Amino acid sequence: MKVGVLTGGGDCPGLNAVIRAVARKGITRYGYVIYGIYEGWKGLLEENLIRPLDLAATSGILHRGGTILKTSRTNPFKIENGAQRIAERLDKEGIEALIAIGGDDTLGVAAKLHKLGVKVVGVPKTIDNDIYGTDRTFGFDTALNAATDAIDRLHSTAEAHNRVMVVEVMGRNAGWIAVESGLAGGADVILIPERPIDLDEVCKLIKRRHQRGKDFSIVVVAEGAQIKHVENSTGECIVQDDSVDQFGHVRLGGIANYVAKEVEKRLSFESRVVILGHIQRGGTPTAFDRVLGTRYGIGAIDMVHRGEFGNFVALRGNNIVAVPLAEMEGKTRTVNDELYEIAEVFFG
Repeated sequence: MKVGVLTGGGDCPGLNAVIRAVARKGITRYGYVIYGIYEGWKGLLEENLIRPLDLAATSGILHRGGTILKTSRTNPFKIENGAQRIAERLDKEGIEALIAIGGDDTLGVAAKLHKLGVKVVGVPKTIDNDIYGTDRTFGFDTALNAATDAIDRLHSTAEAHNRVMVVEVMGRNAGWIAVESGLAGGADVILIPERPIDLDEVCKLIKRRHQRGKDFSIVVVAEGAQIKHVENSTGECIVQDDSVDQFGHVRLGGIANYVAKEVEKRLSFESRVVILGHIQRGGTPTAFDRVLGTRYGIGAIDMVHRGEFGNFVALRGNNIVAVPLAEMEGKTRTVNDELYEIAEVFFG
């Protein structure tokens, strides 16, 4: 059997661990021929982006960040006859099964293609840890450690200059990185997409901390957190510009600047901004992400072997299980109230 594998969407620490596991077990245990499809779904729409993946090609990549297959945010359903072209290309290349590694967008495309008859298995990937149906996504642990390390480092400079440091971390629709790095790094306020920001409350917490004799504060805010302007409003995101990608996403960024300016204006406390950006997504994956990525890769190729198409691999407790792709469509795994309430104990 010929099996294709691709990575779509943003890069993520642990992707190469998945690719390596798919190739190793697919080739040595099942006798499959593995093909790498380069640059995500784009690789099935353009020429010269499908190449064999042998053991040599996937050797020595476990510790590397990024993805050897490259990636893109191509949405075949936004391209004329895109889905049909993908099905025809797979048939032309003799690829009988496809493993798609990606986040909500990539797996959403995989779910639609499966309904059209493509034999596909999904692997959930995102540093945001927000894919519905799985307890954990690889890449999150690496991003969490990067953010926590940055917060640790900022404590000393914030204290030395009596400043409020506002740290912006990734998290479009869910605040997992913000909450867990904030908890681990001892943040004084944590702002997430699940709860619109009340600037009056933020300033109240910071002021209360200073009244306790602390002359610096650390505020962690997820990039997708929204400002609440009136009571019961859903809030609005701060964006870099109004352009959108093929999946309809705007470029987020700048919420930390807005919060810092408001804090300084309202409290006269000197404030500074640190936007971690892609630092969270790059670099060497942690041991946890290497192991989870490997388990996901093994799980995916096993699902192909068993013919369990239309599913994605997921972590439930400590078990790798098959979950229907349809189960995660249109849903987001958000931060639960219990975890945020724990974090709130340490605010202000």
